Amino acid sequence: MTMARTSSGGEARDDASVTKQKKPKKRRWYHQLWDVYQMTRKQNPLVTWWMLAAFIGVVAVALLIGVLAGPWVYALVIGVPFGVLAAMFVLSRSAEKAAYTQIAGQPGAARAALGTVRGGWTFEDEPVAVDARNQDFVFRGVGRAGVVLVSEGPSHRVTRLLDQERKKVSRILSNVPVTVIQCGDGEGQVPLTKVARAVTRLKSTLTRAEVAEISKRLKAIGGMKLPIPKGIDPTRARPDRKGMRGR
Repeated sequence: MTMARTSSGGEARDDASVTKQKKPKKRRWYHQLWDVYQMTRKQNPLVTWWMLAAFIGVVAVALLIGVLAGPWVYALVIGVPFGVLAAMFVLSRSAEKAAYTQIAGQPGAARAALGTVRGGWTFEDEPVAVDARNQDFVFRGVGRAGVVLVSEGPSHRVTRLLDQERKKVSRILSNVPVTVIQCGDGEGQVPLTKVARAVTRLKSTLTRAEVAEISKRLKAIGGMKLPIPKGIDPTRARPDRKGMRGR
């Protein structure tokens, strides 16, 4: 009996040890920062030199001010952190550009870019209108500026999709502003890197309660129920902003 209990206890300890060993290691902020840097460097090999230039430039200015106006040691102590911030700012902007470069041309790239929009905007994960033959999409979002329809594809093809979806939304929400944005590189279209900014610049005209009611009514009519093609997940290409901020 004693031996049985000992064996059982040993097995329990072994199971606990295995469970403990299988527990994944927590990724720290510097791991995330390194991943962002590696991803950016692949797209832009000059990012390291730009970061160094920003750091050295800020520290040099701080030293110059210290030599002219006061003890240079104090200026150096203050200048180094600001130099690091300048380098991180360069990395952040370069990483964002690199992420857009990675997803450009992939189906669902516009939706990935819209995922960075804040300020109360919500966008459906699935497109509400699709041209399956040409892989043109229309994504729909709701915010305090009303309803926004963002297309992905050449202008001569997506215009019909946008018009159909705009008319459908207007019939259900007659007094709600509906804004149409074409994402692309053609004439009159908004580049992928600027589509999120174009949405955030829309003027707010609705209250939060009205936005919630509009979202409920739009969910009732639904969409195409067609997910973005498998094997493509542009949202994962976005840089980790928390990692770049050191959190």
